[in-house]
Amino acid sequence: MTLSRLSLAQFRSWPRLDLELDDRPVAIFGPNGSGKTNILEAVSMLAPGRGLRGAAAPEQALKGKDAGWRIAATLGDHAVRTQAPPDQTRSVTLDDKSVPQTALARLVRVIWLVPAMDRLWTESPEGRRRFLDRVTLSLMPDHADLALAYDKAMRERNRLLRDQVSDPGWYRALETQMAEAGAALTHNRQSAIAAILQAQGASDAFPAAMLTLLPGEGHADDADAASIAARMAAMRPRDLAAGRSLTGPHRADLGATWGPQDMPAALSSTGEQKALLLSLIMANARALSDQPVLLLLDEVAAHLDGDRRAALYDLIRTLPAQSLLTGTGPELFADFGDSARHLSVEKQAGRSEVTPLS
Repeated sequence: MTLSRLSLAQFRSWPRLDLELDDRPVAIFGPNGSGKTNILEAVSMLAPGRGLRGAAAPEQALKGKDAGWRIAATLGDHAVRTQAPPDQTRSVTLDDKSVPQTALARLVRVIWLVPAMDRLWTESPEGRRRFLDRVTLSLMPDHADLALAYDKAMRERNRLLRDQVSDPGWYRALETQMAEAGAALTHNRQSAIAAILQAQGASDAFPAAMLTLLPGEGHADDADAASIAARMAAMRPRDLAAGRSLTGPHRADLGATWGPQDMPAALSSTGEQKALLLSLIMANARALSDQPVLLLLDEVAAHLDGDRRAALYDLIRTLPAQSLLTGTGPELFADFGDSARHLSVEKQAGRSEVTPLS
């Protein structure tokens, strides 16, 4: 299922953009701030959630938060449209029928890598948990609904804790909901890690990593609903003192080591960390070989030498995915040759413009 058409209106720096695409990789280059990443962000909005920047819908409008924007795309035989009119929440239509955002996860899988993720192995567990959940969502579309159910029940339980409600009757139903959704979330995460490990390919340029679901401080590797519920009940006095839930899958972390010495990713060099991250992204795409995949790689050449860039492009040609990449200059994508489509982007008078070169 190829993304054959992308149309933007008033989205970020693009007053309008109409692109016709094929199944070749798309190499988008131009100066920093020219609007390259905004194209990838628009494509990322074909997935549930806030896209690769995590921005609220009003922040994405060209004319400011009181304006609106629209994205239209053709995916295979399907017409997708998502928009955020002024003072309204984001909506999605599929073949002219209104659908929830979660329906997008069943249509196409969108995987991305952005420069901020280069710090994945050294930042807080929250960033690694978000990364793992995006991987899991790409493999198991029901993961979004489970996460919403868990978060909703946890917010209500946390409200009771902050209000110092001590009656156990108020907690049991919420803890049962959290336990059931949380057990399924953890099972999905463990299954996703297993799928990525199986799909990894080892090479000198992009070594395979050993991944582990770390429990953190909240027994977040427990996939048994009954024991999760029992632990939450036992933890109520401590949670009341803290004013929040201290145990459960929302405390999970992702561990990664590589090489014969089991080098922790956090202690590796910047280049090695980037190579590990790319290895996982490639494995994610390979694990979805039976699904349509859009792979978005923003400023992907950063921290990669020429040999690793060439190795990456060789891998991309073999992936069962439609890939869009950005970089600052055409020389970064020279190894693609005619096997990729090349687009030049520049900004004039504060608005982005694109020139197809092949």
